[in-house]
Amino acid sequence: MQKIILPPLPLTGGCQCGLIRYRMRALPVVFYLCHCTECQRHTSSAFGESLRFDREHLDVDPGLRCIRRLSDTGKEREGWFCPDCGVRIWHGTAGSAEINLKAGTLDDTSWLVPAGHIWTRSKQPFIKIACDELNYEAQPADAYAAMKLRWQAMTGETDQAKTAPD
Repeated sequence: MQKIILPPLPLTGGCQCGLIRYRMRALPVVFYLCHCTECQRHTSSAFGESLRFDREHLDVDPGLRCIRRLSDTGKEREGWFCPDCGVRIWHGTAGSAEINLKAGTLDDTSWLVPAGHIWTRSKQPFIKIACDELNYEAQPADAYAAMKLRWQAMTGETDQAKTAPD
């Protein structure tokens, strides 16, 4: 398992055109790759990079546009985008405390190493997942518990609620 040195808080990022900027004041709960066909479609890539954290610790410039839809399970999903360049900044289930920041929007992505992979039954065939990586064919039945524990082991952080000073 690869060890990660987390950058200092706050973590910053934004959209491609620069209209929307954000600041994360807390450590991420987990970082993983999603291979579902929805992530493939909205990233125009083989997977989506999801940096999960508590919504209350995100400061974001005003102006994001929200698109809502129902998931296959009937839950309302939200995707928050820059209205000018269309870059998705974050998404999640409506009303959920945890959301997924699209990790490619961070200013510094050099430290990111995924704790695992989800929805691998729809991964692209050229993607190879090592046998020692966490690998879920669909949504993790344990509500991401194993990936969160692995992330804590990778980062050495047991207090994921650690926040930046205001």
